[in-house]
Amino acid sequence: MPRRNIEVQDLTAICDSREQTPLDLAPMRTERAGLTTGDYSIRGLEDVIAIERKSLTDLVGCVGVERERFERELVRLRAYPCRAVVVEATWGELLAGGWRSKVTPASASGSVLAWISDGIPFLFVGNHEEAGRAVARLMFVAARREWRKLQALNGTLALIDRE
Repeated sequence: MPRRNIEVQDLTAICDSREQTPLDLAPMRTERAGLTTGDYSIRGLEDVIAIERKSLTDLVGCVGVERERFERELVRLRAYPCRAVVVEATWGELLAGGWRSKVTPASASGSVLAWISDGIPFLFVGNHEEAGRAVARLMFVAARREWRKLQALNGTLALIDRE
């Protein structure tokens, strides 16, 4: 029987129940549930995929007053093979500043670069709509990779069974 590739419609995204402004991940199905780490994952791959979503205001808060809590979140994120922080802004917007906070653009960008150098990918995608597209695509690619690994393992086990 030929192997069928996994399709985006085969997946169910999990949106953390605490997420205030959920992303549109269509055509992926979405359900709300509590996640240990991150705001988004895929049903059945909650221990593989963890994606954190941040608006620019949220990110600036994570550099400033929320830093300790956010760094604990980043420690948990490092345990996931597929992990990222998706920011609803551009790098240029981060560098431009303009927010109401004592956090400077240099401090914010320096913190992000330090977190990247420590193994946490940050994707600056522009806006909320683009964040939805990026998160859906990232999770699909990661789920497809996991599906292919499982298919390869099943093929190996089938060969062993024949011997």
